[in-house]
Amino acid sequence: MATQQLLLIDGNSLAFRAFYAMHSQLERMKNQAGLHTNALVAFNNFLDSLIDPMQPDLALVAWDAGKTTFRTEKYDNYKESRQSTPPELSEQFPYLRQMVELHGIKSYELVDYEADDIIGTIAKLATTTSEDIKVTIITGDKDYVQLVSDRVTVLVTKKGVTELETYTPTSVIEKYDGLAATQIVDMKALTGDTADNYPGVTKIGPVTAIKLLNEWQTLENLYEHIDELKKSKMKENLINDREQAFMSQDLARIRANAPVDITLADLTYQGPNYAKIVPFYQELNFKQQLAKLKAQGHMDAINSNSEQQAVTFTELTVDNLNEVSKLTNDIALYIEAPSANYHLSEMVGFVLGNAKQGYFVSRNIELLLTEQIQTLLAKAANQLNVFNVKALYVLLQRLGLTLPRVKFDLLLASYLLNTNENSNDLGLLAQQHEYYDVSSDETVYGRGAKFKIPTDDHVFFNHLVQKAHALNQLAHPLCAKLVEQEQMALYQSIELPLAYVLAKMEIAGICIDTDVLSAQGSKLKERLSEYEQAIYQQAGQEFNIQSPKQLGVILFEKLGLPVIKKTKTGYSTAVDVLEQLAGQAPIVENVLQYRQVAKLQQTYVDGLLKVVHSTDSKVHTRFQQTLTQTGRLSSVDPNLQNIPIRLAEGRQIRQAFVPSHPDWIIFGADYSQIELRVLAHITGDQHLQAAFLANEDIHAATAKRIFSLRSDQVVDANMRRKAKAVNFGIVYGISDYGLSQSIGVSRKEAQQMIETYFMEYPGVKAWIQNIVEEAKKAGFVETLAKRRRYLPEINAKNFNLRSFAERTAMNTPIQGSAADIIKIAMINMQNELTKRGLQAKMLLQVHDELIFEAPKSELAILTELVPKIMDSAVQLDVPLKVESHAGATWFDAK
Repeated sequence: MATQQLLLIDGNSLAFRAFYAMHSQLERMKNQAGLHTNALVAFNNFLDSLIDPMQPDLALVAWDAGKTTFRTEKYDNYKESRQSTPPELSEQFPYLRQMVELHGIKSYELVDYEADDIIGTIAKLATTTSEDIKVTIITGDKDYVQLVSDRVTVLVTKKGVTELETYTPTSVIEKYDGLAATQIVDMKALTGDTADNYPGVTKIGPVTAIKLLNEWQTLENLYEHIDELKKSKMKENLINDREQAFMSQDLARIRANAPVDITLADLTYQGPNYAKIVPFYQELNFKQQLAKLKAQGHMDAINSNSEQQAVTFTELTVDNLNEVSKLTNDIALYIEAPSANYHLSEMVGFVLGNAKQGYFVSRNIELLLTEQIQTLLAKAANQLNVFNVKALYVLLQRLGLTLPRVKFDLLLASYLLNTNENSNDLGLLAQQHEYYDVSSDETVYGRGAKFKIPTDDHVFFNHLVQKAHALNQLAHPLCAKLVEQEQMALYQSIELPLAYVLAKMEIAGICIDTDVLSAQGSKLKERLSEYEQAIYQQAGQEFNIQSPKQLGVILFEKLGLPVIKKTKTGYSTAVDVLEQLAGQAPIVENVLQYRQVAKLQQTYVDGLLKVVHSTDSKVHTRFQQTLTQTGRLSSVDPNLQNIPIRLAEGRQIRQAFVPSHPDWIIFGADYSQIELRVLAHITGDQHLQAAFLANEDIHAATAKRIFSLRSDQVVDANMRRKAKAVNFGIVYGISDYGLSQSIGVSRKEAQQMIETYFMEYPGVKAWIQNIVEEAKKAGFVETLAKRRRYLPEINAKNFNLRSFAERTAMNTPIQGSAADIIKIAMINMQNELTKRGLQAKMLLQVHDELIFEAPKSELAILTELVPKIMDSAVQLDVPLKVESHAGATWFDAK
């Protein structure tokens, strides 16, 4: 008879491991009914990745039946120190048991006994009734090591629930310095167990316990020969604690005779029940798991919103190009360019078409240049369904083609429907919208070093066609959701046209004078050398300044500075720590300066020089339109929104940003205090609005109110600084502690300033209270343009999570509305430049600022036009204010 495999799983142990493995995602992982699913997801991954592939003959998941067991009757304090099960985990236990059963595994618990007793009993039953069964136990508890034998292997979780450490008779001896598995209980008797809260013998730890048992083998034999031990405190403790040592031995021993009422025949592994597991996954909102089942061929069990029949396609060649001209209406167009940087990525294939008239796919990108396809694109305005319209515009432009106005962009639509789900993988986004017929790129191509475009045409073409079909299938339902959420105007009037504007800005790029940048790099290297020598002199030795470990030794051991914070690897030398120490030793200030200059050198000099294109001496940043949850744009490859401006050396870097033509200038315009103006509009606060309507200095006006100054009293610079911190802090939900740290006052004074602010601006206080309450009811907040941000943590029991969500609820409508406004301004600005036939080009958006290059002859036009367009982007209850500037470089313009 062939050897059978019996798999025994400690359900409670792995459930806790699963819960904490994904604890950071706790409030984000919920189903539609609000059930937390983090433990369920991790436990399911464990079953899918470890259990299902094993295909055991017999399997059981054992659970604890409750807190009261025969052990608690023996010892009242047993497990007393353990924290109670978090309610967010407790609510998942019934579903965990159901999940186990649906995977074809027997689930069992026994009153008055723990899971380990059930497992110990079943393991003994299996190994004593048949010589043809081998047992594998999976747990997070090393107490099970006592069950290891020639036919019982124990796997203990090391990290999460999928990384396991194996215990066999040989490895137990190695890991416990000579002890056999049968001696583990006696070791626990001597050491006790803090997790299970039983005592052992006073001041005997694992090392001493192992030494004693290697000499005397068992606890009983040790005590039989206790008189032979030399007189010592240890011997005295052994004698005094004899009773509790044997009690601990009894508590530690896993029972192998629990009164279970199941047999081995009841444990036959059935495998997953797909007909029932699919609706279970749908209830839990397990979209990735559903997609996996779809990929595995369990299609009949899934209610997808896609067509169930296979999608057919034709390989496009020069011989059948005329077929393309027949395409009308919902035409999907997709170009595969694997690298995220589509300005440089190789285009490896494309597909276009629809299910009704056919999909056409090819690896030959040059076919896009044929007359038939160019004619199709020319007539396909408002009929195309695409993924990432901005990237597609750039890719086609690289071929000399122009992308017409599209109808549907899955990337943009999905982002607007839920900004928390902002993947750039078409397959993953489709799965989020319950479309499972297309695989993720990682599934098809692999990831990292394993990434490879399939050489098999059928595999590659099928994947591209499934992507195209997903675009067509999702266009209608997602557009319907946009209408339902009142976001169609946001999509059609802002995000979609903005994508074209951004694509043109990316293509234009911005010119870099590499000689200027290199010269600045040389100066920075000199500064670094100066700081380096000063630091070495102050330290009294040379060391690696960029090594936190070596720096920590110098500061806290050699120089004796007070230790503020420690990390797992030693002393913390983080910026906040060094800033607190800066006044105590000159070396600290020099280290801070060194770090800032080093970052400028590495990131903004060397980093920029690496990405300057040799063909046009420009950098072509990519604006990420679907990344942030507030709707603000971000910039990558390189990031041009984050060039430091506080340091003089950082500002100097902008001297390298120059116009791309002689006799041209850099022109900039930025909104003044746009977020505070949005705050005044949204809250309707009369005092705040009055200050803006009177064109007052808003920070000075606030200072007069929070410091109770008369109208004729002058606001000094320090008062204005503090008032400015309060103004912007209120928008971000700042605490009294945060404000006190920001402006250098006591918490009491900071609290008084915040309270006074709310007294003086009651409309702001009322709005903040209302927006938080509305967010708790609706689960989201919106901007003026109906951009949503979902806040799954807004009703969390955890104070920190809930507080962060409340601050986010306050800030998002303000910051997000400001983002909406500048996006509208960008669209209107590009339209006006085109309409007037100006040569000026919009190059960058840096938060509240727009950067252009233009002939000097157009400066007067831009000086009048740009502020006018930006001022009128939206109509608020207070005026928008724009300040413009121009110069030979970006530095000079500011």
